[in-house]
Amino acid sequence: MNKFLLKALVLASVNVALLANAQFRTRNRMDKLEDFDEQKFSWGFYLNGNRLDYRIVLNPRYGSSNNQNLVTSKESYSFGAGLIAKWRLNDYLDLRLEPGLQFGQRQLTFNTQSNDQYAAGTLTNDPFIPIPLTENDRVREIKTTLVDVPVLLEFHGQRWYNSRPYVAAGVNYIVNLQSNSDSSDDNLQQVFRSTTHNFAWSAEMGIQFYFNKFKLTPAIRGTFIMNNEIVADNATTPPYWTAAMSTLQTRAIFFVLKFE
Repeated sequence: MNKFLLKALVLASVNVALLANAQFRTRNRMDKLEDFDEQKFSWGFYLNGNRLDYRIVLNPRYGSSNNQNLVTSKESYSFGAGLIAKWRLNDYLDLRLEPGLQFGQRQLTFNTQSNDQYAAGTLTNDPFIPIPLTENDRVREIKTTLVDVPVLLEFHGQRWYNSRPYVAAGVNYIVNLQSNSDSSDDNLQQVFRSTTHNFAWSAEMGIQFYFNKFKLTPAIRGTFIMNNEIVADNATTPPYWTAAMSTLQTRAIFFVLKFE
């Protein structure tokens, strides 16, 4: 994990623990922001750290050899931020819209030189001209900028002094601004392409803490893209890259701090 991000998350966690202790140490203290949750609509913003990775389903012919995976993924840690719009449905349910911008960089490694054995073609695959794979051919650094628009249904319990636990789940519309999906170049020219428009589902849990002026919510969220993100290489490109994968899907874990 990036050392700066790790330190930031540890510091944030310690601060949340101290704040929680301050909330509970006096049983007779007054409730704060008593009428806040009675508002029909409320607003806020959030900051987050993220961990991005890929779920890969390999093509059995081009993606594995002698029971070894020829394509591997390396996760990344980064950050993001967004806005919060909340609609109160009743005492226990809220509907939330939380559009945000997420940054990250992942790495795919293609150890697929052994696919040269299929160069003569098969009954289901055309022949191709083998090329020697250099380090630049084998490794793809995939920079990612995601516009993430989740719609979440939140279920929360009753307030306990100045805190309230909740769980939430919903769906996301995600736009990858660095997908290269419209590029005519492909991995033969060292350009990795993926889909621009994606759909995902999310699940989240956290605790809301009430203070005199604002509500602070630390939370953990998981987001998982449902569609296949692969944009296939051109027909004339050897099967070293996208042909080695059947499915590629983003998986993300977020540590979120919300301010309302």
